[in-house]
Amino acid sequence: MKIAIVNGPNLNLVGNREKSIYGEVSLSDYLEKLAANSSCELLFFQSNIEGELIDYLQNTEVDGFILNAGGYTHTSVALRDCVAGIYTPVVEVHISNITARESFRHSSLLSPVCAGCIYGFGLTGYELAIHYYEKTLKYFF
Repeated sequence: MKIAIVNGPNLNLVGNREKSIYGEVSLSDYLEKLAANSSCELLFFQSNIEGELIDYLQNTEVDGFILNAGGYTHTSVALRDCVAGIYTPVVEVHISNITARESFRHSSLLSPVCAGCIYGFGLTGYELAIHYYEKTLKYFF
């Protein structure tokens, strides 16, 4: 099973940025360890550019996406339309609990078009999303 973990703007700064919210472990270090311990083939992509995220989602053949769109979660109609328009299931992940933060973060444009949403569990949210795919998609492989 092949899963792509797609991260949006500023997630390349995890481990250095707002450590009280995002923790001290870099996202790349965490994902490297996750890949080493996963039964799935994991692909990773991060971009601070909205169009690059859309192109990646539209052009990458995988069994599922795990998407942390960062700030685009709350603002990008184009990214929402992309997720709605592809046939590959997408699980939305956020490191922080977006409903416990600033009010502008409470609403996700992506949630209604995703297979599910995981937020507030730190970096473990990525592992939980992989677990979802392992349990759900195993019936197709």
